[in-house]
Amino acid sequence: MDQVKIGKFIAGKRKGKNLTQAQLAERLNITDRAVSKWETGRSLPDSSVMVELCELFGITVNELLTGEDLEMKNYNEKAELNLIEMKKQKEASDKRLLAVEIVIGIVSILFLFTLIAVAAVYAKAGGQAWLVWTLILAGGAQFIVCMLFALRIEQKAGYYECPECGHRYVPTFGAVNMAMHIGRTRYMKCPNCGKRSWQKKVLNKED
Repeated sequence: MDQVKIGKFIAGKRKGKNLTQAQLAERLNITDRAVSKWETGRSLPDSSVMVELCELFGITVNELLTGEDLEMKNYNEKAELNLIEMKKQKEASDKRLLAVEIVIGIVSILFLFTLIAVAAVYAKAGGQAWLVWTLILAGGAQFIVCMLFALRIEQKAGYYECPECGHRYVPTFGAVNMAMHIGRTRYMKCPNCGKRSWQKKVLNKED
């Protein structure tokens, strides 16, 4: 997906409507900075405004993501290519998120152990008990917050695959939070077949 090409296409359509970036932004209830990012290829329109943008320009979402007006004979082919590209981008994004999850986990554990070590040294040196417990509680609080954030990432990024029926799905946060797990493999109930099993994290919706 060529973001620069899409950006130029958006700019051309905007100018064809005799709109400034600020006027287009006002119609879409966004900032003109966001429009500028689209037109320079630094980002794509969010899904929440993409349909409204296409309606305003009188184009389809497929044409927007292709960055050109399409003839009917090329439409289906371009649509398939756009879907494939979007799937690749989601997989790459999920992979990055899961890497961030690991970093968050490592950093939060190190920070927790550091505060506990500092509290232990301070206590051994005769420090005040309330400060010792404050350090320990602060370390525990940040650890819990970071783990919940990391768990949210694991829930949203990619899919879980049921080994019983092969169904791949995104579970609820509660299901992930309450499930026993070994790494990223969790013991959960499949919403498709209703069976409980150890389900592995996968990046693709389908092979």
